[in-house]
Amino acid sequence: MGNFKYITNRTLLNVVGEESGNIAVLVRNDSDEADVRYRCPECGFSEQTRKPWKRPFSVKCSKCGFLIRLPRLKDEVKREKRMAKA
Repeated sequence: MGNFKYITNRTLLNVVGEESGNIAVLVRNDSDEADVRYRCPECGFSEQTRKPWKRPFSVKCSKCGFLIRLPRLKDEVKREKRMAKA
């Protein structure tokens, strides 16, 4: 990870559960700001922005207002395993 304390690139689901968006977040070691690039899973709007880094992390779509939450990867994997068993 070198110069970064946090890096992620994930696919996002819309409200009906389809993969239709994505988000990439980079947080440099010397910063408390996150560089965020996303494509909203609801409206398809793409944007690049900066936002204060804190957990839990979320960003709101500037066009439609959809709240994109970024759970810890460990929690996301647990949720997917539970859904697969059901």
